[in-house]
Amino acid sequence: MSAPAGFWTRLRTQLWAISVLVRSRMFTLMRPDKYLGFVRTLRAQGTNATTSFSLAAIRSPHGIGIIDERGSLTWRELQVRADALAVALTDLVGSRPETVAILCRNHRGFVDALIANSRLGGQALLLNTGFSGPQLADVMEREGARVILYDEEFAGIVADARERIPGLVEVLGWVDDEVATHPHPTIEELLGRYAGRHQRPQFGSRVVLLTSGTTGTPKGAKRAGGGTDELAGMIERIPWLAEETVVVAAPMFHAWGFGQLVIGATMTCTVVMRRRFDPESTLALVDEHRATGLSVVPVMLERIVDLPDEVLDRYSLASLRFVSASGSRMRPDAVTAFMDRFGDVVHNSYNATEVGQISVALPADLRHAPDTAGRAVRGTLLRVVDDEGRDVATGAVGRIVVHGVSPFEGYTTGATKDFLGDYMVSGDVGRLDEAGRLYVVGRDDDMIVSGGENVYPIEVEKTLGAHPDVREVVVIGVDDEAFGQRLAAYVVPVPGTSPDVDALRGHVKATLAGYKVPRDVVLLDELPRNASGKVMVRELPPSSGTGTSGAGA
Repeated sequence: MSAPAGFWTRLRTQLWAISVLVRSRMFTLMRPDKYLGFVRTLRAQGTNATTSFSLAAIRSPHGIGIIDERGSLTWRELQVRADALAVALTDLVGSRPETVAILCRNHRGFVDALIANSRLGGQALLLNTGFSGPQLADVMEREGARVILYDEEFAGIVADARERIPGLVEVLGWVDDEVATHPHPTIEELLGRYAGRHQRPQFGSRVVLLTSGTTGTPKGAKRAGGGTDELAGMIERIPWLAEETVVVAAPMFHAWGFGQLVIGATMTCTVVMRRRFDPESTLALVDEHRATGLSVVPVMLERIVDLPDEVLDRYSLASLRFVSASGSRMRPDAVTAFMDRFGDVVHNSYNATEVGQISVALPADLRHAPDTAGRAVRGTLLRVVDDEGRDVATGAVGRIVVHGVSPFEGYTTGATKDFLGDYMVSGDVGRLDEAGRLYVVGRDDDMIVSGGENVYPIEVEKTLGAHPDVREVVVIGVDDEAFGQRLAAYVVPVPGTSPDVDALRGHVKATLAGYKVPRDVVLLDELPRNASGKVMVRELPPSSGTGTSGAGA
């Protein structure tokens, strides 16, 4: 009796995944006792998002796991610290905490808290370092967090949560002066107090990642660990190699930066991190540590290429094999400028917090079209459909729907995304070209209806962005009594220029239809962005309604 077709499909997929992981050196020959250690760890912890740290400690216990401002820690040291911190948190709470909130920048304390939570089998709630006090308290109340580990600089923001959550347990993840007296215990203090204590790993750990929340309250998306298929699909496109060094500049509380940290641990790569992003310092870290990978959000890449030539000339990035970027749209000129200087190494990923990686644009794709999100990774099915769920023609704009390798587990509120059969509705709109490359036009709710005409902001943004005096631009719709909505463009000029707003409007009119010309043009010193580089629309100043507005408005 022959095996069913599904069996052979799964077998071929597994053989492909194994071959990719062997080429990446993730799968390699080791001593038998290490394989036994892997089996014991997987039985005890399952394949949660932080199991990779435990596996790395078995594979290379004395290898450097992370490097931050305070030095380096081996994979084994990270495990010892996590054990001690897990015991400490249990003692502080009086029982095993179910949800641990983490409000930390990129440093060892973030990693300590993350792994310690996995030991406890609970939920790690990753909080945005840009939250206001009320936002933080709202999210913590909603998610049931009664423990928070945070950097000293955020003490003022935590005050609201302290007032609203009875018995809130607070631990400081990073303080500038470890010797000074602090109102709450620090991670380092607890590690010293509980040194040598062991926490038996619990099964079922989860990480709650928050959506970007550029226009409303961010939602919590539950993600467990991905399988070998998902990892192989990513590595097939982005050339990670095991036991190398990568610089992760993207914020780790965000889905993209968190994913890059976890992939680094999965590949037993040394992860170099700093609490705050600085464009020149990031280049210096790559050269200093001879890093082969650099993970950023697009605005970071833009800030790097905006450095003066005399600064950029100091760094070769000769060791770099890939730059992985995701989180928001990239300025096409920035992509090209970076590759012209440092080589064809940029890989642009299109992801969703709910499903992980969807597509990747390789350097060759970006040379062809710097604004493309590339092709779907293997194992992910991608379609562009109309409102009735039918595939649109090549080049036509429609809703992006996705069927990924790892299914979405739902939001922590119990809500879920809309689905079209087995395909999740991403909430984005875009188009596919003849080669299958995806172009993301915007969000479903980004479309502006002005005087009965539909306008997608990205088209106007690209046109304005091509003006030599425009450094950055975002276009939104604002309420208008006569037209329902009118277009408002917020423009950051190139330093040293003072563009005339009427000339900018004329630039658009010379290329696009008249109804796509912004009625208002607001000049700003900078656009308000969150840590992932997305423009915070709600923080833009109101447009005047008179057609123009001055710098710094």
